[in-house]
Amino acid sequence: MPGQSAPSFADLGLPVVLVHSLDRAGVSEPFPIQIAAVPDALAGRDVLGRAPTGSGKTLAFGLPLLVRLAGRRSEPGAPRGLVLAPTRELALQIHEVLDLHGATFGLRTVGLVGGVPLERNMRDIQRGIDIVVATPGRLNDLLERRSIALDQVQVTVIDEADRMVDMGFLPQVESLLAATPADGQRLLFSATLDQDVDRLVEKFLTDPAEHSLAESVSEPDIAHYVFRVDRAHKTEVAAALANRDGRTVLFLRTTHAVDRLTDECRKQGVSAASLHGNKTQAHRTRALAAFGDGSSPALIATDVAARGVHVDDITLVVHVDPPVDSKDYLHRAGRTARAGASGTVVTLATADQLDLVCAMADEAGVSATVVDTETDPTSWRRMTGARTPLGRPLPESPQTSASERGTRAARGARGSAPSRRERSGPTGGRRGERRGRRG
Repeated sequence: MPGQSAPSFADLGLPVVLVHSLDRAGVSEPFPIQIAAVPDALAGRDVLGRAPTGSGKTLAFGLPLLVRLAGRRSEPGAPRGLVLAPTRELALQIHEVLDLHGATFGLRTVGLVGGVPLERNMRDIQRGIDIVVATPGRLNDLLERRSIALDQVQVTVIDEADRMVDMGFLPQVESLLAATPADGQRLLFSATLDQDVDRLVEKFLTDPAEHSLAESVSEPDIAHYVFRVDRAHKTEVAAALANRDGRTVLFLRTTHAVDRLTDECRKQGVSAASLHGNKTQAHRTRALAAFGDGSSPALIATDVAARGVHVDDITLVVHVDPPVDSKDYLHRAGRTARAGASGTVVTLATADQLDLVCAMADEAGVSATVVDTETDPTSWRRMTGARTPLGRPLPESPQTSASERGTRAARGARGSAPSRRERSGPTGGRRGERRGRRG
């Protein structure tokens, strides 16, 4: 009805103590996917949610999960709640949200991801954890070692199911779901519902309540640009973009390229953190923390971060190396303009890449304005807020451990051969950081 106010979290049927916990965290109004999915999930129905990253899915499944598990304690090694996520970063961010609000009910949550010692995971599980948030690879490792049992799981969540399929996790996800009780509740969320995701739905969900918000949130307020750059000036342009005010994510294809650009930025006085699959979990956690609290407002990353980073107020995404295809373009671009905010996406393209990059943007369904940074050196800075760095070197990044510095030095001594997991853009090279890598 016209003039009718949107429902509140209390209107969705959530307990008052949980509504207060949300208020304390600065979350006062539910997003559309939460309004749609929470009541069905609270009622115990299986839920199939189609909604892109940034639409509020974590609370859409997390709040009902907490409510349904409240009032009991789990036995050691036998959690009652399970959340599967495709990447370490996403799993740990979901864990943080559930841990914060789960404390309201005395529920204990643990994140099980690669890069953390197995022994630590095993100790945590035996303390009697209520909710496990895990990447498929790490959870499968623990299951094979009989360190965890899934036969007491009452609610299972599969987040970003399409990304699970993209990364080659479908067999592991099916195996893990089969290890949970057949009569348990399942909540599956995905940006797209392709054939493989449909296979999961048909096999493991029972008469799910379907909620699709793809149409209502598929056109975020994003300005798309292609900056034509001279190859010799590409690093200079990237450093100026990283030096702007506001949170910026810059994507490159290879781990070596990420480290090289991060080092160059810091030499020029730009506070930048780096993130890729060869970093230790401790480094990745510190880098995301620095990016989140603003001490390093620029994050330089490979595609490991394209769906793994969920940080609000990212206002610029830069494809320093063009993405492989239109799907990867949209995954990267999805870091900005979240929750109704606006953002900017820039692709740096040399002359030989320009046609392919423009074709990719068309395939992604976006209208990108081409700007020549050589002939128009003012416009691209005005559009993005880019600033020339001062050129005063910063000290060694606090996110870089001594062991990583040694590894980088050794790699530099033997040459910059790309990692197995590195991947390429439109101009060729290797693909990686995608298929079947364990959490």
